Amino acid sequence: MKLNENAVAKTSGVLGAWFFLVCYLLVFFMPEVYKAIVQSWMHGVDLNLIWKPMTGNFLLGFASFSAVSWVSGWLFAWIYNKFSK
Repeated sequence: MKLNENAVAKTSGVLGAWFFLVCYLLVFFMPEVYKAIVQSWMHGVDLNLIWKPMTGNFLLGFASFSAVSWVSGWLFAWIYNKFSK
């Protein structure tokens, strides 16, 4: 089965944008919950000394994360197609 690189890339881009938006909303409305989640992903590293959530960079983060998600999806489909031959 061959994957359509552009369809997978668009899907990944939309999912990346959605995940970024959810994370942004968590930071904005529930910063302690977000901090607890991030800290658990970092194997319990204490983030209190460096924790300064900034909401001013939303557009840059949203655009760059969506773009990286798109590229990752395209590469995933391309590599998958190479291995599935």
